[in-house]
Amino acid sequence: MSGPTMVAVDLGASSGRVIAGRLVGGRLVTAEAGRFPNRPVPVAGGTRLHWDVLALWAGIRDGLRAAAREHGPVGSVGVDTWAVDFGLLDAGGDLLGNPVHYRDERTAGMAGAFGALLPPTAHYAATGTQVQPFNTLYQLVAGGGTAAWRAVARVLMVPDLLGYWLSGAVITEVTNASSTGMLDPRTRAWSAPVLDALAASPAGDVRHLLAPLVEPGSALGPVQPDLATELGLGGALHVAVGSHDTASAVAAVPMGNVPAAYISSGTWSLVGVELRAPVLSEASRAANFTNELGVDGTVRYLRNVAGLWLLQESLRTWAEAGTPQDLAALLAAAADVPGLRTALDVDDPAFTPPGDMPARIAAAAARTGQPVPATPAEVVRCVLDSLALAYRRAVRQAVELSGHPVEVVHVVGGGARNALLCRLTADATGLPVVAGPAEGTAIGNLLTQALATGALTGGLPALRQVVRASTDLTHWDPAGDDIAWKRAESRLF
Repeated sequence: MSGPTMVAVDLGASSGRVIAGRLVGGRLVTAEAGRFPNRPVPVAGGTRLHWDVLALWAGIRDGLRAAAREHGPVGSVGVDTWAVDFGLLDAGGDLLGNPVHYRDERTAGMAGAFGALLPPTAHYAATGTQVQPFNTLYQLVAGGGTAAWRAVARVLMVPDLLGYWLSGAVITEVTNASSTGMLDPRTRAWSAPVLDALAASPAGDVRHLLAPLVEPGSALGPVQPDLATELGLGGALHVAVGSHDTASAVAAVPMGNVPAAYISSGTWSLVGVELRAPVLSEASRAANFTNELGVDGTVRYLRNVAGLWLLQESLRTWAEAGTPQDLAALLAAAADVPGLRTALDVDDPAFTPPGDMPARIAAAAARTGQPVPATPAEVVRCVLDSLALAYRRAVRQAVELSGHPVEVVHVVGGGARNALLCRLTADATGLPVVAGPAEGTAIGNLLTQALATGALTGGLPALRQVVRASTDLTHWDPAGDDIAWKRAESRLF
């Protein structure tokens, strides 16, 4: 690459990537500069889960150094990560410990505790946020009143914490803030009713702990001088992107003029439609849909589905048991397993913590009176059929609740590479599926930087035109028996 290069720091719940990119003739050309694992770290006898954020920062630094050396000069850097988790800083700006992992069980019962302070109907009317036990709000309720909490001077979401180390900017980017359960999606500002209620919880009044909000596409200042010198980033600008990785992924959905739904498919699957205003109805709350903010003033109206976590944990379990599985061969074998033999609710809380996923799947199948998957291929087919059913339900609910028509489903993220899952999704939804880009999050991150720096103009439509020009998309048409999917859905939901 030559000329100023953009660099995306993209951290998912299982790995981190540093991707360099440059616009060439209306296309985005990318190169991976670094990749490193991201795993939960159990402490206190396994009763607590944390993120090793310092190891992540080390991987980021190595990737940035490589990007500058191999693809520089670097003009800008943007950071996106998973949502809801945060770091706590003391008055001197020092980190008070590794952030707690959202799968930690400390938030058990916290949604109910907060509901006693602000009824769920009022909370949803204020924020439109889906109830998940690990939402930032409930983590704050759980953590308030501890010894560490008394030393807190600032709360920064994980991407904003990493950005603070990068440039010194103390901000909260709105797409990640919208996952906290504390943001008003209409005003794109903190919700006074929620913060008032939170003040009566063990967390107390957190207004002074929250950083100023900024929109994606905001220039936040240069990389800190010492860091820039060390890593070769002289002149590089820190840009706020859609710092919630799903916001960056949805920005990169190659939607055109055809009404569409999207599935951001990774460890989690985020299934929804893109709107210009939130849906705050009681029916929406009952269906547990969320209104998260997106790039260019959009609203990501979606439902969380458990995603490829079940497959990832199954693969890990088999590897630890000394029977590692080749994923490509396993998917080929799963394609030959009879479909919809066993279908489960992938959002069952039993599947949320790390652990022996095949055993949990077997137990759930037995509990619901279905055939128990006996081989790895049967487990995988059960997982993918179950995911496709969850996608079917979520897409149809999104259409009904929002009034937004859907004629095609776009799949971005790692799941776009899973041909069997994409085919099953087309069959289950009865809609054409367009798969790609697989690295949608990094692409959305990079192209939001391009908008911020003026390298690209025209907002989200121009960004998506670049995605379409830069990506080989795969198309899947529905070919399944809709009656079979209806029957499975009626059993499941």
